Amino acid sequence: MPAIQARKPASPQALKITLPVEGMTCAACQATVQRALSRAPGVTNATVNLMTNEATVLYDPAGTDPAQLVSAINETGYVSHMPAAESSAAAEDEAREQAQAREYSVLLTKSVVSVILGALAMIASMPLMGVSGHPSPSLGTASHASDPFIAWAMRVLDPPIRRLLPWLYAIDPATLLFVLLGSTTFVMAWAGRHFYVGAWKSLRHGSANMNTLIAIGTGAAFAYSVAATVAPELFVASGARPGHRSLGGGGADVYYEAVIIIIALVLLGHAMEARAKRNTTRALRQLARLQPSTARVRRDDRDMDVPIADVRSGELVIVRPGERIPVDGVIRAGGGAVDESMLTGESIPVDKKAGDRVIGATINTAGSLEIEATSLGTSSMLARIITLMKEAQGSQAPIQRLADRISAFFVPVVVTIAVATFALWMVVPAEPSVASALTAAVAVLIIACPCAMGLAVPTAVMVASGRGASAGVLIKGGEPLERLAEVDTVVFDKTGTLTEGKPVVVDTLFIGDREAILHLVAAVERLSEHPLAKAIAATGPAKAGPLTVDNFLALAGRGVRANIDGHQVIVGTQALVRESGIDTSALDATAAAWTSQARTVVFAAIDGKAAAAFAIADTLRANAATVVQSLKHRGLRIVMLSGDRQATADAIARQAGVDEVIAEVLPDGKVDAIKSLQQGGRRVAMVGDGLNDAPALAQADIGIAMASGTDVAAEAASVTLMRNDLAGVEQAIVLARKTMRTMKQNLFWAFVYNVVGIPVAAGALYPAFGILLSPILASAAMAFSSVSVVSNSLRLRGASLS
Repeated sequence: MPAIQARKPASPQALKITLPVEGMTCAACQATVQRALSRAPGVTNATVNLMTNEATVLYDPAGTDPAQLVSAINETGYVSHMPAAESSAAAEDEAREQAQAREYSVLLTKSVVSVILGALAMIASMPLMGVSGHPSPSLGTASHASDPFIAWAMRVLDPPIRRLLPWLYAIDPATLLFVLLGSTTFVMAWAGRHFYVGAWKSLRHGSANMNTLIAIGTGAAFAYSVAATVAPELFVASGARPGHRSLGGGGADVYYEAVIIIIALVLLGHAMEARAKRNTTRALRQLARLQPSTARVRRDDRDMDVPIADVRSGELVIVRPGERIPVDGVIRAGGGAVDESMLTGESIPVDKKAGDRVIGATINTAGSLEIEATSLGTSSMLARIITLMKEAQGSQAPIQRLADRISAFFVPVVVTIAVATFALWMVVPAEPSVASALTAAVAVLIIACPCAMGLAVPTAVMVASGRGASAGVLIKGGEPLERLAEVDTVVFDKTGTLTEGKPVVVDTLFIGDREAILHLVAAVERLSEHPLAKAIAATGPAKAGPLTVDNFLALAGRGVRANIDGHQVIVGTQALVRESGIDTSALDATAAAWTSQARTVVFAAIDGKAAAAFAIADTLRANAATVVQSLKHRGLRIVMLSGDRQATADAIARQAGVDEVIAEVLPDGKVDAIKSLQQGGRRVAMVGDGLNDAPALAQADIGIAMASGTDVAAEAASVTLMRNDLAGVEQAIVLARKTMRTMKQNLFWAFVYNVVGIPVAAGALYPAFGILLSPILASAAMAFSSVSVVSNSLRLRGASLS
């Protein structure tokens, strides 16, 4: 793991696998598993996620295999198994969710029962100690509990209990003590069993974790109480007060009710933590549920419903209005409006027609569709998004390494501190008390649980990845999130990123009847495959009448000629029109002005006379200028890269508000430009969409791919925008910065909690203020620390990204 050893260079044949890990409860558990995997032969890199209870391993198949990795985990005392096959992955996800629900239910039940038994144990303990100035009729000598919380609670509860339950004080003390002993034994064996089993497993494998701390703390308190119950004479010489809460006439405090309440509060904290952890994966669960279980396919001229797994590529799938589209595909017949908000975050339905692509799990809001299935199963867009999110949530941010380093030796250090605390309390006070020493030592063990450190970063990563997905921004893990938060320079590709990526007619000039000229010119251009021709054709009438076209001739790089309904039409460059002996002087001044604005000019002539000119340009995206300005206000440096001519690039940059332009560069030139910025100390994010952008996306500190981009660009990037909206760039950066701030807050409070809590528990405030922390309050503080870290991360779910 990154915290244990340096990352090994990956083999060209390296494979990645994600393995389930059961039984982890804290950062020390995570560190143990990660260390074992990192040391296994053939493993290049291993990360373990406490939130998802999974280990992601990059390994060389020549050095190891998944079965050996599973064995390496099992040898640490935790439980793993081979992952489910792709066909049953959905079933395993469902089973995992049900297991999480059961875990929460069991923890909550055990904690509630333990709280009730703990309260009853406190009431049953009242007759065993004299408090509030009322001598105990059974013991004859007033005293107070060594646990400050118990002492305070007893002073508050004693008067009303005496009035409401006077018969309780008539019960033989021995009977009450054995009732307390039996109740405590039941809670430890039933509700707290997994603490002791887990601690034993860790001990057998030479490690220690949260279970170790709880088991030692409650176990020591229980053993001390049992000894004080059955052999109180052992404690008279140790400085304990005679005649107090013991079976004989002399002895020491017993901690039965404290043990029960400590276990109850720890379990309650774990239940709250389990519930909060389920909330952090809500976005992933919601995505997984979007896939319909069946699809209506047309087979043998008959429509039938079949399981989604039985749909074959190329089959026609019928989708009626209001239904969820079951597969990725292409519309072959019909049309309508499709709600793609689950994919893009955009609430307005998108109009679809024959030939358009549709994505599985989106909703057909209007119209009937016949779709040819293309991408199925794990190759579908939804499956890829879910896989990306799982990988993101299972990845580690570099900031996690600090917590990993501390967790690796945290528990042994805490145990050492607890032993030293006990020894100091037996040596320093003028009148040493085993009870006071034990109180301090147990409080140290209980309060120092490393859960909060283990949850600090992964909870933030998981919630952030879900929040990003809901906004149409896919971020591939914790490390990209952290790098994105540090970005100070954003480099935009021009074509298809700042601009729409397709030429459109932005201005026209006609000599004569506009409609008649456009009717003929568009008819000719519809026969050409050139992008400029398509732009002109798109300006013509949607439904042209039948036209007779003869002698169509395409001249590469120059234009086209054709005879249409007896008219000779030429469309192309100024040079092509002039070569035909046609005077273009009526169009030249306007054409020159357009050219100075970096627009491409196309001339048209009909029957030997100049007829029209078209100014064509790749237009700026609607909100590009707004996004650029907003990013500048956030302190980011904005640069535009383009392979286009300098004049064209400068014109687009002026419209967008970009001050720095690097134009006329090939793909390797884009990489060099990114490197130059990085060498100048800049943290660079590159935003692009095309195949030619992929090298630069990979070179940048963080690559951001547009939704309209190629698969290669998406693979090279660490962030993918699921809609063609540049606002996603700003949203990704804002989300990353807020997530990084949340991670730092979580780690700060997790560390401060232990830095402050351990000395207080050890009794650092006792000499000056007489304050000794109760183990019960320590367990409550421990539970609160974990829940507070998760709750702080959950705030990201509603974070504004504007």
